[in-house]
Amino acid sequence: MAHNHATEYKSNSLSLVGAVSMGTAVIIGAGIFALTGQIAELAGPWFPLAFLVAAVVTAFSAYAYVKMSNAYPSAGGIAMFLQKAYGKGTVTAASALLMYFSMVINESLVARTFGTYTMQLFDVSYNSWLVPALGVGLLLFAFVINISGNRMIGLFSLLTATLKIGGIAAFGIAGLWFAGFSFESFEAPTAQTYGGGGFLAAVALAILAYKGFTTITNSGSEIIDPHRNVGRAIIISIAICVVVYFLVALAVAANLSLPMIVEAKNFALAEAARPIFGELGLWFTVLLAIVATVSGLIASAFAVSRMLAMLTEMGLVPHRHFGMPGSIQTHTLVYTIALAMFLTVFFDLSRIASLGVIFYIVMDLVVQWGVFRHLRKEIKANSFILLTAIVMDIVVLGAFLSIKAQSDMLVIYVSIVVIIMVFAGERLFLRWKFTE
Repeated sequence: MAHNHATEYKSNSLSLVGAVSMGTAVIIGAGIFALTGQIAELAGPWFPLAFLVAAVVTAFSAYAYVKMSNAYPSAGGIAMFLQKAYGKGTVTAASALLMYFSMVINESLVARTFGTYTMQLFDVSYNSWLVPALGVGLLLFAFVINISGNRMIGLFSLLTATLKIGGIAAFGIAGLWFAGFSFESFEAPTAQTYGGGGFLAAVALAILAYKGFTTITNSGSEIIDPHRNVGRAIIISIAICVVVYFLVALAVAANLSLPMIVEAKNFALAEAARPIFGELGLWFTVLLAIVATVSGLIASAFAVSRMLAMLTEMGLVPHRHFGMPGSIQTHTLVYTIALAMFLTVFFDLSRIASLGVIFYIVMDLVVQWGVFRHLRKEIKANSFILLTAIVMDIVVLGAFLSIKAQSDMLVIYVSIVVIIMVFAGERLFLRWKFTE
């Protein structure tokens, strides 16, 4: 463990329950609150199924991460996996940065969702400047908690994960109960649907609601008995989330018609709580969203800044102190929060989510391909599962891009430009670094 002098990882400091609560805390961040409405918009009346199909796709893609974590548990998580597959080159550095960006994008999604839901308690239009302002405030809060240290984060995650899973499951069950288990959104003819392609694009968005499982791979060096428990933590977290998401999606479908869901797409859960529980339900849901977004952000800021610190230590990204005191991880935390604030202020929810989907699936493809090409024998991975994961990723991403091409080309342009810049930038940086 000699190379870890700059960031202190305490081995055996995280139990399986701790890892699962951290995993679910990151997974159930904004996903379900921000994405339910957007998924319904793409998938039409069948949107609860999009969550189930996304879980299947996620399970196939998680296989590679589970096998890799069992073989090489480390704090670097995905960055280490990429390095094992592709060596210390451009592909590793750029793909790890894409993962980093997709996580930061997710943070701004969470921050903005926090703003959107909080505004539901007051009579303010959800286009108000207060939404990004609240998001930025939340990011600052996450920064403060993160600087206060590891123990604090662990305790906070455990507490909020329990509250969140319990609360969201209660919301789902109560919603179904009150609706008498009848689904009006399935019966109503839908105004506009994108057909099968729309459903697949919705699956791509729903994958974003699960992608937090990858942060569990970063806790490889701290978890007890990592060769078994990292994989287990991933599987258990995904399983818990499938149940919770499906319940919520059904409850929303049972209480709102499809046009209503789409209209309130940025705060669909708060809207669905109104017919069930009235004002009280609205408060309950909004407070739940606040707990979920706050805790998701804190756990995520921790994981993301740690990943960037790891990349810095691996010498894969340039690093400047800008005269700041403290460890590398403190600096990476500052960059992470600043970038998330920028996105929160300048992008709306559906654009933030779209960027997140594209970066994440591209990065996942690189990981799956790397494991398939270079490591499958070493870690005894089943090639059929790896190839299935790759095919699923391509199909879902393709559908998502084709629908975005019809509705919002800007998102596609931005993501292409960022991906090219990341790869080109890393290439130049590494070339410069190895020639000096």
